[in-house]
Amino acid sequence: MLVISQGRVIDPARNLDEQADVVVDGSRITKIGPRAGADLRGEQIITIDAKGRWVVPGLIDLHVHFREPGQEYKETIETGLRAAAAGGFTAVCTMPNTRPVNDTRAVTEMILARARQCGGPRLYPIAAITVGQKGDQLTEMADLCDAGAVGVSDDGQCVMDTAVMRRAMEYARTFDILVTQHCEDKNLSHGTQMHEGVISTRLGLEGCPREAEDVIVARDLLLAEMTGARYHIAHISSINAVRLLREAKSRGAKVTAEVTPHHLMLTDEALLEYDSVYKVNPPLREKKDRDALREALRDGTVDCIATDHAPHTELEKECEFAQAACGMVGLEQAVPVLLELVRDQILTPMRFIEALSTTPARIARLPGGSLREGQPADLTIIDPEHHWTMDAKWLHSRSKNTPFLGKKVQGAIMLTIVDGQIAYQRNT
Repeated sequence: MLVISQGRVIDPARNLDEQADVVVDGSRITKIGPRAGADLRGEQIITIDAKGRWVVPGLIDLHVHFREPGQEYKETIETGLRAAAAGGFTAVCTMPNTRPVNDTRAVTEMILARARQCGGPRLYPIAAITVGQKGDQLTEMADLCDAGAVGVSDDGQCVMDTAVMRRAMEYARTFDILVTQHCEDKNLSHGTQMHEGVISTRLGLEGCPREAEDVIVARDLLLAEMTGARYHIAHISSINAVRLLREAKSRGAKVTAEVTPHHLMLTDEALLEYDSVYKVNPPLREKKDRDALREALRDGTVDCIATDHAPHTELEKECEFAQAACGMVGLEQAVPVLLELVRDQILTPMRFIEALSTTPARIARLPGGSLREGQPADLTIIDPEHHWTMDAKWLHSRSKNTPFLGKKVQGAIMLTIVDGQIAYQRNT
């Protein structure tokens, strides 16, 4: 039996924010209250002092890339799950752009079997919308979800053909499957290197206008309303896309969206030194976009935070800018970096945890996201005051492509518990 004593228990699912004990017996939460563990006695009881720390539902990430099968030199399911645990995540959803693409039952089942071997955080595959992510022939979505996928996406490849996207939503609606879209009009983004604006002009790099995202968001929101599909916007980044999403929600559309830590914290000015570690897709945009994303996350227009954890090797990032791969790792950096938004009162602690746990669970219909008695014991303990400097030696991910190395941060994951078992414990 495990007693987490006198932590600040934050559970957005119950609007709970109080100092309390959390008692875990086996794989379940059995009791929560101000003195829930005070009278328990016995040699088998392990007590963890959480005073001054937050005890929250296990964090859930709807958007990660673990690269296995096919690109294990960047990340494996094992290293990815270790990174997730170190970042406080008890569940992750993996994107389908593996090699081979996760577009068949066999690949889905292989990924799940490998995750079971590794243990730690729960892994939920998201399968492809189209065969090979080529944008034309639909996958057998129902079969993929029967095999264990929790949704479909061609992430990294936008479904450009409107008729194909309509059929995909109609198919998904029949089986109530979540459809996630990478919104990027390739006709506007082809050959671009960063966001189109003053900075791209100054650097002499071909820029991608925010409208490349906006036009697909607008199209898909109309299709989602037309078909009644559950539609989710991946890594939203544009001020106009936020406006379109807000309008669709006001009409009652069943649509949701995620935003990444790097789009919340960085702008295109970060690329002024041509540092390819900041090269991501969608690109980092202007301050007005970042501020709109923060406000939309605060008021719930943007539903949740997802890292878009995208591991790449040094060779793939430290090269000529035009040839550098897009993406950065984010699982282990998310909480310490984003806690700045809480300290700056842009997000309340309750909304912060909601966006990282309760809402992702609701969107993908996953277990977790709440600290209720009888629920699986998936918990994260955060020390919001812990000061440290991010160093590559702390990272469990196989790749180190993040701009936050060397950054002094306030806030750390101290303990991650999955199904009643400690998956990660910080030593210092």
